[in-house]
Amino acid sequence: MREARQTSGSRFRRLILAALISAGFICAGASMGSTFIRLTDTVRIIVGRTEGISVRDVSIVRQLRLPRVLLAFMAGGALALSGAVFQSVLKNQLASPYIIGVSSGASLGAALVILCGFSLPLLGGFTLPVAGFTIGLLTVFFVIAFSARLDPNLSSNTIILFGMVVSLFVNALLTTLMALFREELKTLILWQMGSFALRGWPYVIMLLPFLALGGIGLFRHSRELDLMSFGEEEAQTLGLEIRGVRGRIFLLGSLLTGAAVALCGAIGFVDLIAPHLGRRLIGPNHRFLLPMSFCIGGCLMIAADLAARLIISPAELPVGAVTALIGAPFFAWVYFARSRR
Repeated sequence: MREARQTSGSRFRRLILAALISAGFICAGASMGSTFIRLTDTVRIIVGRTEGISVRDVSIVRQLRLPRVLLAFMAGGALALSGAVFQSVLKNQLASPYIIGVSSGASLGAALVILCGFSLPLLGGFTLPVAGFTIGLLTVFFVIAFSARLDPNLSSNTIILFGMVVSLFVNALLTTLMALFREELKTLILWQMGSFALRGWPYVIMLLPFLALGGIGLFRHSRELDLMSFGEEEAQTLGLEIRGVRGRIFLLGSLLTGAAVALCGAIGFVDLIAPHLGRRLIGPNHRFLLPMSFCIGGCLMIAADLAARLIISPAELPVGAVTALIGAPFFAWVYFARSRR
């Protein structure tokens, strides 16, 4: 019992350290750019003590950099949470929302909203993330339903394989739309590669309720996720209703991924890297793994956005290109490490 308390205390201290490092990343991200602002001045601006700081620096931090950095942190955290639970449910560390079709479905929904320019009554600016979430969720449920027809046991390999097929099909639909609407081609390409440029406080406000609902919902399922990681038969023996729990987890994961992709573009590999690093640092207990993955994913996304801003400054690289350059070798390393084991 004492060892268990010590282990929990050690994990809790690591979470506190991760939160402090995340705060440091947010402050550093708001300081760096084409105009460098001292870190101490940035912290003072964030906490509201602006005496002796130029109006220009205050405006840059509050209106341009801080909302961009917060959006990057929230989007990275949302993707990391979704990746962690998809890997646990499918019992495969290479699984992610991108592989089973959530991202491609969300991209298609967001592209339809961008091309048609419509907004749903009462939703207004929330039409874009709602459309991304809805189409992404429908894509996942289609993958699950069709996989069940092919394999009544719903093995993770069947779901992943059919998810990749559906992702290719949906991406083909998206490419067709881009070919048909050539006047919007540049906008769609830039959005699809992922970016946080020119996304101010309204985007942060739009993502916040989706993040809160999905994150809290997944955290409330921590115990069920722990049980499912032992295998479906063991979980059912312990009284867990697998199909219902799995459906709710897929729903919440799709909510997070759909909203993040719709607002920020298709940014890959963060949902694969962050949960893997989280398990290495804090273990498989989802009560600790989920917040750790959130912090790691947010910090990775801030670092990728900083690299995208600074490498060819004053121009910018797509954030999706930066994460792919990091994530593709990481994916290969995880795959070959599993093969050797």
